[in-house]
Amino acid sequence: MLKVRVIPTLLWKNVGLVKGIGFNSWRRVGSVVPTVKVYNSRDVDELILVDILASLDGEEIDVQSVSDISEECFVPLTVGGGINSLDQIVSLLHSGADKISINSECYANPDIVDLASKRFGAQCVVASIDVRANSFGKHICFSHAGSVDTGKEVTEHAKELAARGCGEILLTSIDKDGSMAGYDLHLIEKVANAVDVPVIASGGAGSYQHMIDAVKKSGAAAVAAASIFHFTEMTPLGAKEAMHTAGIPVRQKFRISNLIN
Repeated sequence: MLKVRVIPTLLWKNVGLVKGIGFNSWRRVGSVVPTVKVYNSRDVDELILVDILASLDGEEIDVQSVSDISEECFVPLTVGGGINSLDQIVSLLHSGADKISINSECYANPDIVDLASKRFGAQCVVASIDVRANSFGKHICFSHAGSVDTGKEVTEHAKELAARGCGEILLTSIDKDGSMAGYDLHLIEKVANAVDVPVIASGGAGSYQHMIDAVKKSGAAAVAAASIFHFTEMTPLGAKEAMHTAGIPVRQKFRISNLIN
């Protein structure tokens, strides 16, 4: 089993970071660069930075801001939000992004995944999928920051994106987002079993056990989280220690002796 990653998610709105519930009720939680500096020292494996207004407003991500942020980021950085062209991807990669997260454009123009994967490599392309469960329990994909019902069932969409060449899938439950009540384990398991690329679980983490369950019960290759790190005393290092104790392989910078003392 590959080592499981712990990835804080930074939701970027205008000039600051926000966090909400169910992709709504946004609350300011700080500034981007100071938060990145904190995470540099907290044993995170990667960071995900998403401009939540870009896909709604039709504006491009501020490349200069990404450049400023990346200069302070010493871990791999995934950047997303309204990305709809290879030219944007080139600009963001030149500005310091290590990976690109594509969401809404995957519905309007799924060829962008093929083209990006062939040009930049699959490891650079993260397919982001935001999901709600309908009244029949069917998991449906939503685009444009969770505001548009695409009508697509999640496993069908995930299979298509994997076949087109994405390197991994960032899978977010809108229903669970910000709830801190636990990941949607059934959703994660369905998608992880349907594709042969790593699945990053997102939406709902409120304890280390939730992260352990996402990996051991549902097959997630990584866990992304925001509220747990913004609003509690729990940390990425603590998450890794808990997963290590549960028998999950993680990238270890902490001292294993600390787990005994």
